[in-house]
Amino acid sequence: MKKLLVCAVLCLLVNNLTLAKKFKDGDKPSWAKKDIRDFNDADMERLLEQWEEDDDPLEEDELPEHLRPPPSIDMGSVDPSDPESILKQSKKGRTLMSFVSVNGNPTREETEEITKLWQTSLWNNHIQAERYLIDDNRAIFMFKDGAQAWQAKDFLVEQERCLHVSIENKEYKGQHNRDEL
Repeated sequence: MKKLLVCAVLCLLVNNLTLAKKFKDGDKPSWAKKDIRDFNDADMERLLEQWEEDDDPLEEDELPEHLRPPPSIDMGSVDPSDPESILKQSKKGRTLMSFVSVNGNPTREETEEITKLWQTSLWNNHIQAERYLIDDNRAIFMFKDGAQAWQAKDFLVEQERCLHVSIENKEYKGQHNRDEL
């Protein structure tokens, strides 16, 4: 009885292994017949797609940002007199960049110190922003949650050395600048 059971299990395993093959030798596409060292980027992409085709789909929050569905906007809770509230809701959970300029004629090191201080203040207020200098008096603040950009803008325009903040091609003038725009 045991020999019969072992023989049946072996037959099932051999059968499954032969059926698991994706292509028969004559059915293989030309790219699959190449040596792996001769694969180009398109071949590697096809191989990756074939590798992942039986995987479970990713959860919505695990998808890359460009593949996630856009956030739904509850138009009932939106104030029609405040267009920024619509922008805030549409950018929630999306990456957003804002450009910040420092007034006066600062050196690159001075701009580095000022924007670093602003970034630390934002982080202390639970607004996560990455900072990148792009000019002697200009920096990019990148927000993983775009809705936080408008809270950061409210803080930044109140700073003494802030010339202006630009979000979504709209400029917000710093309150303490001397009309240097």
